[in-house]
Amino acid sequence: MVELVGVVLAAGRGTRFEGGNKLLATVDDEPIVGRSARALAGGSLDRTIAILGHDSEAVRDAVGPHVDETTINDEYERGQSRSVRSGARYAREFGADAALFLPGDMPCVDAATVRRLADAYRDDSADIVVPTYEGHRGNPVLFDAVHFDELASISGDVGGRALFDAADIRRVPVDDPGIHLDVDTAADLESVRQSDCDGGRS
Repeated sequence: MVELVGVVLAAGRGTRFEGGNKLLATVDDEPIVGRSARALAGGSLDRTIAILGHDSEAVRDAVGPHVDETTINDEYERGQSRSVRSGARYAREFGADAALFLPGDMPCVDAATVRRLADAYRDDSADIVVPTYEGHRGNPVLFDAVHFDELASISGDVGGRALFDAADIRRVPVDDPGIHLDVDTAADLESVRQSDCDGGRS
C-alpha cells in the first residue's frame, strides 16, 4: 500500500509581513497556518506533520487540531530549505513512498487539490506531482521517496524547486486559484480576505 506524508512548512518568521507573525493572522477568524494544515488533513494522506520554529507554541496551537505530529526546526532562520529537510527526514524515517509539502502561508488551498495530487501519484508514481491552475504551477508539491535524500540536504530558501529541472514532473490541472495565493505582506492578507477563499473548498 502506498504511504503518503503531508508536511506543513510553518517555521519561518515572515519578515516581510507587517504586524506580527503572518501565520497567526486570520482569514475568516481562522489562523492562516491552521487553514493550510486543515487542507492537508482533508487530503487523503496517511500522516501529517507540521514543521515549527518561530512562535512555535502559538503555531502548534493553531495546527494541532489538524496534524498528527509537530516537530521543531531549530535552524528556521536559515531559510525554508531547513524545514523541507526536516520534513523529508521525517517522511524517510516513516517509510513513506512520497511526501507532499505545503507552505503554511497558503490559506486558500483546497483539500480537494491535495486529494487530486495524492490520487494522481497513487495512479501513476511520477517523481514529482504539481498542481496547475490556468496553466501555471503552484503549491503544494508532492515528491516521490527517490528525492528524499536530496531534499534532506538542500540549502537556501528555494525549497524543493531545486530538484525540478532533472525530474519527471506530472502536472495536474485543478480548479483551485488558492495554489497561487500566499501571504507575504499585509497587502497580501487583505487581498486574500477580500477573495472568495472558501469558494468550493471541501
